[in-house]
Amino acid sequence: MKILAIIVGTILGLGGAVGGYYYFYVTSSDSPYDEAGITLNQVMPGPVSAWGCAQLEERFAQQLPPLGCQAEGDQRSWR
Repeated sequence: MKILAIIVGTILGLGGAVGGYYYFYVTSSDSPYDEAGITLNQVMPGPVSAWGCAQLEERFAQQLPPLGCQAEGDQRSWR
């Protein structure tokens, strides 16, 4: 039972760390081109990714969108 608690705790800790970094990336990062943030945004479920792109666009509307936030067929526009 103790090993199960360790495994569950580790999984929750890693999930919290990844989720926390993603939240920091979309709400507070200095650049929309952070490689780890872009990768996390691409693997997030559709609604979460769309929210992340909206947050990034709100802060970086004058810059080109990062990979994953580009409009379909137009890499220079936000989706």
